[in-house]
Amino acid sequence: MEKRERLESFLESNGLDSVWFARPNSFAWLTGGTNVVDRETDAGVAAVGYDGTDVRIVTNNIEADRIAAEELPDLDAEDVSLEQYPWHDASLEEAIAARIGTGERAAADVDVPGADRVEPTSLRQPLTDRDRDRYRTLGRETAAAVESVCRELRSEDTEHEVASALRVALSARDIEAPVVLVGGAERAQQYRHYTPTEAELGDYALVSVTSQRAGLHASCTRTVAFDPPSWLEDRHASAARVEATALAATQVAAGDDGTAGDVFDAIQDAYDAVGYAGEWERHHQGGAAGFAGREWIATPDHDAPVAAPMAYAWNPTVEGAKSEDTHLVTDDDVESLTETENWPTTTAQAVGFDLELERPTVLGLED
Repeated sequence: MEKRERLESFLESNGLDSVWFARPNSFAWLTGGTNVVDRETDAGVAAVGYDGTDVRIVTNNIEADRIAAEELPDLDAEDVSLEQYPWHDASLEEAIAARIGTGERAAADVDVPGADRVEPTSLRQPLTDRDRDRYRTLGRETAAAVESVCRELRSEDTEHEVASALRVALSARDIEAPVVLVGGAERAQQYRHYTPTEAELGDYALVSVTSQRAGLHASCTRTVAFDPPSWLEDRHASAARVEATALAATQVAAGDDGTAGDVFDAIQDAYDAVGYAGEWERHHQGGAAGFAGREWIATPDHDAPVAAPMAYAWNPTVEGAKSEDTHLVTDDDVESLTETENWPTTTAQAVGFDLELERPTVLGLED
């Protein structure tokens, strides 16, 4: 109901008769299911439309029965019409266009002849109660999968081997992994996006994942060490303080009609305070999460509004160290979604804010 109310307001404020979603994240936002078969295409195999009264699903005859039976958990069947077209007769975009009446004004999140283009990010914020409950489950299970793999690591494991184990552990929990990064000691210091290679882990490793289920995305990073460099814990603690600062600033901005740029200012100040001025220039710092790995990524002077209740995944890095989890930020709480309570933690004090958070620290392993 809440999502339909948002759509009704969107139609009214934009002078539209209908809006259509064919991209997987927005299809999942409205239906609770997936329209993905081929992951190399922008659009899925089905679209969902809303005209202020009715919800319509459009797909080809190959997919219609499966979509109806398995991919519409958030929609009441009595309120939904499912319309199919012959797979050889049209593209999905053409099928949507054929359902826009003469003289009607429509918008879509893909290129549809005769329709405006809509960017649905603002519609997906803030998170609904149901989505927050799903997020808690996804976050907890994501962290459990990542941490279970991390506890079994050995210094001679290759980055590719670890990445494969992570994908299996997540898949076993019905979780997809659009991003899996594994950086051994050498490459984690060289690169901020340590895409897996045949290199061995060596003295320590950073493991970063963005997971996805039912459209929601959860990100987390864990650090394991076998023979860690002397600076690792200090740099990790510094990154954790920057992350705590970002979360504190997010909560304040959400309550004061602030922007992503306001949060970014606090991040820059935090880097200065922990002794790593300018470190933010070497990697993006994250931003709002939800039905995308990042609904937006904060930059200096970024005017995106900061909403609550909403998920945020900030990911500061400090010269070979990284701190990252997905948090639910509300008016009165900052709740870690990607935690299991089975990983060692350290207390991180936000810079310039009265907020302390327990953050995952470096896990020492015997080789």
